[in-house]
Amino acid sequence: MGYGLGVFLLAVGLIFALAVQDSIDAVNLTLVGWILAGCGALVIVLVALQANRTRGSATVATTTHADGTQTTTEKRTQTDPPPPPTA
Repeated sequence: MGYGLGVFLLAVGLIFALAVQDSIDAVNLTLVGWILAGCGALVIVLVALQANRTRGSATVATTTHADGTQTTTEKRTQTDPPPPPTA
């Protein structure tokens, strides 16, 4: 499942919703089209959110000083480094 499935569902749904004028007994093709288009948009959003999620770990250390103040240090490591930019 990926962007391809989302784009396919969105395209087929919009074709059914906006371009098909035929009718089938007991089936509203316009409604089926809008449902498919909504599912396609939802798949695209979910794939984008999943791809954007950072994969890594975070380490948090809190140090208490003699005067009572605290310092918090956070270190994040990413297991999948981003690809180098292409020119």
